[in-house]
Amino acid sequence: MKLFSKISGLIVIISLLTFAACDKKDVPATHHEGTASVLSSSSANIAPLPADSNNTALTLNWTNPQYDTDTTNYKFVIEMDSTGKNFAKPDTRTVMGKLTTSFIAKELNTLLLNRGYVFNVPVDMDVRLKASYGNNNELKLSNVVKIKMTPYKIPPKIALPASGRLFIVGNGTAGGDATGWNNPMPVPSQEFSRLDETTWGGVFQLTGGKSYLLLPTNNNVWDIKYGGTGANNTNNVDGDNFKIGGGDLKTPPTSGMYKIIFDFQQGKFTVTPYTGTLASALVIVGDATPDGWTNPGPALPSQTFTRVNSSLYELTIPLNAGKSYLLLPVAGSWTDKYGGMGANNTNNVNGDDFKFNGGDIKAPVVAGTYKISVNFAASNVAGASGRFTLVKQ
Repeated sequence: MKLFSKISGLIVIISLLTFAACDKKDVPATHHEGTASVLSSSSANIAPLPADSNNTALTLNWTNPQYDTDTTNYKFVIEMDSTGKNFAKPDTRTVMGKLTTSFIAKELNTLLLNRGYVFNVPVDMDVRLKASYGNNNELKLSNVVKIKMTPYKIPPKIALPASGRLFIVGNGTAGGDATGWNNPMPVPSQEFSRLDETTWGGVFQLTGGKSYLLLPTNNNVWDIKYGGTGANNTNNVDGDNFKIGGGDLKTPPTSGMYKIIFDFQQGKFTVTPYTGTLASALVIVGDATPDGWTNPGPALPSQTFTRVNSSLYELTIPLNAGKSYLLLPVAGSWTDKYGGMGANNTNNVNGDDFKFNGGDIKAPVVAGTYKISVNFAASNVAGASGRFTLVKQ
């Protein structure tokens, strides 16, 4: 009986040892440690043309990590992130059993555009390789390869309005009639500003829990409209996808001023509370102007901006070099003003963000006639009311 007990105990011990030896998958008993792979790239500068979208733009190769298993069990994860981000939010690709992988131009372009990078502007990217067994044991990091990548321009997801203009209409807006769907709409207060080739933005008063649509014309025509991708009022009120001929868009639940941005390139829009101060009129004063700091001066009409749409004001005026100016929403009053984000005269003279009750704005270093554009929808800087630009005429 004792002999049987000893034999049974020995069998249990042998079984446990055998189970423990098999627990680490893919690794044989005579295991030796693998080595980090060395990663290399076919190019350090990638700038394909749109016509090359289906051609190979990048090939990555790496050395064998020499793991103690069949190469089909090798797992490799390619990571790509912008330089300086330390791979905090990388784009990845997993490869099994091979020592190479390739990307066509379209794949890299989509990756870059999804990260918000601008067409035709080079971006510094870091690329590295994570090698391991198939079950992620013995993770080894390669060297980091630096590659400059330039995204190319692709057609926008939503066809641009042929008019080049965009208007907001609906019972969620300030310009509706008794039914709230007045068309034509009051202008310029309900027209968007074109921020770039494919983006329109504006600052509008919205009524909570109501609806709106976008129209490319302001002439009581409804055949083309932009709205949500689902049924009426089912959109995310803070931003969502949109399409031509879409359903009514629901406003946020709280009434107030909102900045609305429609991006036709991505087919997306955003609605955020506007924390700046929107002007209903605008004049310029300062020793950079013909009237100096007289408020209001005799040249007031020539120093008054024209309101182009809901958020854009424009004025062409001669400016004195290196002097200062401010923007006033009420002529003759110093209570309200728009100025620079920092101390007096520390702004970029060709264009910068501005805020309510900001510092004096410095004029360009060369005297001349300038077109000044002041856009209350063109800044995402905290505390800013908008952004201005100057172009010498």
